[in-house]
Amino acid sequence: MTIIKQDDLIESVAAALQYISYYHPADYIAHLARAYEAEQSPAAKDAIAQILTNSRMCAEGKRPICQDTGIVNVFLKIGMGVRFEGFSGSIIDAVNEGVRQGYNLAENKLRASIVADPQFERKNTKDNTPAVVHMELVPGNTVDVKVAAKGGGSENKTKFVMLNPSDSLVDWVMKTVPTMGAGWCPPGMLGIGIGGTAEKAMLMAKESLMDDIDMYELRQRGPQNKLEELRIELCDKINALGIGAQGLGGLTTVLDVKINMYPTHAASKPVAMIPNCAATRHAHFVLDGSGPSYIEPPKLSDWPEVHWTPDTEKSKLIDLNTLTKEEVASWKPGQTLLLNGKMLTGRDAAHKRIQDMLAKGESLPVDFTNRVIYYVGPVDPVRDEAVGPAGPTTATRMDKFTDMMLEQTGLISMIGKAERGPVAIESIKKHQSAYLMAVGGAAYLVSKAIKSATVVGFADLGMEAIYEFDVVDMPVTVAVDAQGTSVHNTGPKEWQAKIGIIPVQ
Repeated sequence: MTIIKQDDLIESVAAALQYISYYHPADYIAHLARAYEAEQSPAAKDAIAQILTNSRMCAEGKRPICQDTGIVNVFLKIGMGVRFEGFSGSIIDAVNEGVRQGYNLAENKLRASIVADPQFERKNTKDNTPAVVHMELVPGNTVDVKVAAKGGGSENKTKFVMLNPSDSLVDWVMKTVPTMGAGWCPPGMLGIGIGGTAEKAMLMAKESLMDDIDMYELRQRGPQNKLEELRIELCDKINALGIGAQGLGGLTTVLDVKINMYPTHAASKPVAMIPNCAATRHAHFVLDGSGPSYIEPPKLSDWPEVHWTPDTEKSKLIDLNTLTKEEVASWKPGQTLLLNGKMLTGRDAAHKRIQDMLAKGESLPVDFTNRVIYYVGPVDPVRDEAVGPAGPTTATRMDKFTDMMLEQTGLISMIGKAERGPVAIESIKKHQSAYLMAVGGAAYLVSKAIKSATVVGFADLGMEAIYEFDVVDMPVTVAVDAQGTSVHNTGPKEWQAKIGIIPVQ
C-alpha cells in the first residue's frame, strides 16, 4: 500500500502552480512557433511575436505569463491502493493549502483573483482559494494529479448547448466560435465535451484542455479514426474564419481542438466548448509515496529565436501628458502606437464604484479629464519591479460603462484586450474617442514599459484599485477609431476572404 503524506500533496500542488505561472508547456511553444512562421497577417504576426517573447521572458525571470493567474482546477485520480496519512483535514483542504502557499510565495507572488461570494459582496479571498477540485477513485497505488489555472477571459467564453441527436456538431461550433470574440486570447485551443449529461460534458471539455497539443503530429501521421478526422476538420474550419491572433485577422485562431465523449441518453446530445487562452497553464504529476513531485523545467532552446522590441520607426510615439481629443480623433484603425507618460487604470469594480459615486453627485478620487484609462488588474511587484505582470483585461466587460466615462468624466481614450461591442463602439464614435488594444498573453512584456505605479483611488479594491502608471513605449494598436471602425470586424473579414475557404457573410 502506498502512503501519501499531506505535506507532499501540499508541496507538489504549490510547486506545480508556481511552475505553470511562468513556464508554457513545450508543446504549446512548438505549435505557436510554427504558427508564427506561417502567419502572413502583419498584425497577427506581431501579436504572436509579443506572446513568444513574453513567454521566454517569463521562463527566464520566473514571473507570471499573464496578470490573471487564474482560478485553480485540480483533477485527482486516486488509486484504491493508496492510504493518506497525516492529514489534518480533507484532501480538498490540503489542495487548498497548496494553492495558498503557491500563490503567496514571496519571490513570485501570484494575483489573488477569487471572490468568496459570487452574487452579493464579492470579497476577495486574498489567497486565490478555494480551488475547484475533482476526485475519482481508480485502480492502482498512486495519485495522478492534473493542475490548471484558468483565466477569466477564456473561462468566460465557455459555451454549452443541448443539441438534438441529429443536429450537426460542426455547424454549431462554426456558428458559435465567431460569437466568442477574442477575449479568450487566441491563438489557443478549444476543448469540446460531447455526451453524458450537462455537467459531464462541461467536465470533459475542461479536462481535454490538459492534454498535450498534438495537431501537427496528427496531421503528419494522418487521422486513424472518426474522432481524429473531426478534430482536424474543426481545426481547419475554425482557422478558415480568419479570426487570427488576438482577433486581429490572420491564419491561426486555434492550435488544436480536443474532444472527449461519453455515452448519453438517446434523446440527448449535450455539447460543451471551453477555450484555453494563450497562457494555457496546466501541469501533470504523480505522487507515488516517495515524497513531493516536481516537474522538470523546459530548456530555453525550446523557444524560437523571436525577440519582439518596440518599433519606433513604424509606430507613432504618443505623449499621454499632452494628449488632446483632437489627436485621439486623428488616429487610424490598425495604427500602432507607443505610449509615453501617465495613464490611469480601472476595471469592473472601479467602474461600478465610479458609476455609483457620479449618481450620488460625489467627487471622484482622480480627474479623468483628457486622460487614458487602462483596463488592468496587475500582479504585485517583486524585487525591483515597478509593478508585476500587467496585461490587459477583456474590454467588453466595460462596455456598459463606456458612455458614462466618456460623457461625464472627461476621459478621451481606453486600452484593453480584444474587441468592443456595438454599444461601446457607438459611444466611441459619438464622443470622437478611440479604443486601443494591448496584447493579451504578453503581461510581463507590457509591465517592462511601466516605470512607476501608484495607487491613486479605491485602494480597498486590491488589484482592481485605480493606479497611475508612468509608461515608456507601451505598445498598443488602434482597435476602434473615432469613426467607429473596429479592426476586430475588418481584420477577420479580410483574412477570411483571403483564406477563401468559407465565404464572407
